[in-house]
Amino acid sequence: MTQPIAHLKARAQNEASRFPALLARAEHLAGTVLLGEHGRRRAGMGDDFWQYRPLRAGDSLRDIDWRRSARGDEQFVREREWQIAQSVQLWVDAGASMRFASADHLPQKDDRAQLVALAVSILLLRGGERVGLTGGYLPPQRGDAQIMRLAQHLSEESPDDYAPPAAQGLIPHARAVFLSDCLGDIDAMKAALTKAADRGQRGVLMMVLDPAEESFPYRGRTLFQSIGGSLQFETLKASDLRERYLERLAARKDELSQLCRLTGWQFFVHHTDQTAQSALLWIYRALDGAHG
Repeated sequence: MTQPIAHLKARAQNEASRFPALLARAEHLAGTVLLGEHGRRRAGMGDDFWQYRPLRAGDSLRDIDWRRSARGDEQFVREREWQIAQSVQLWVDAGASMRFASADHLPQKDDRAQLVALAVSILLLRGGERVGLTGGYLPPQRGDAQIMRLAQHLSEESPDDYAPPAAQGLIPHARAVFLSDCLGDIDAMKAALTKAADRGQRGVLMMVLDPAEESFPYRGRTLFQSIGGSLQFETLKASDLRERYLERLAARKDELSQLCRLTGWQFFVHHTDQTAQSALLWIYRALDGAHG
């Protein structure tokens, strides 16, 4: 019994040690992007009342609607349209397939996705927007404290080879950023983006791939094994699989691209041998197009 506990403790310590390093790198990456103030915080715009919602941690007491709150024991905030428009929700694939890198000089896919997601969060938060996660784990909030919360949640891993998008708690008419290798069950991605579209939520989907997953450079006898260990396949002539693999990958990209067009999202493929800054710039600029 002591061995599993010790293993869990060591893993927890290892994951916790990643927060400061990830945060420092994300701060540096965000600092390289100078795109000016983002968002819709302009006097007189979008002041229409949207909804009441319960008071959450991080809300200012000045936002409480005391008349509505006086009807019961719970305190409510009067949320306006521009506040909804300034909410951005993130989902970063935590599946084991994201922990793949084909070479030592390349980052793992999850490292690149987490870094870019946290960097864009820093830019958005400092532009006055609210940022959180899908799934109801971390509601959108403002402030520097939210950056640390995001770093902690984004560093979490799933033991499953492929993790479906967390589509719970999607905020109507907000925006979203999904980062994944998109190699899992595509029906789960379809369901998530369709649900988001039904709620008037628009966003961006970035497919993060290792260059080897794009080119399939394998030859001869090769053992293919999923990072999570649930899948395994051995072949004597890996090169014979290349054409069929590339066809299936192209079909997956086409299907995702069409799905995004139908739901009003934007789709982009990023390779881990490209710079993190290029991915950050694309997401940050694409979010401007998700306002409308």
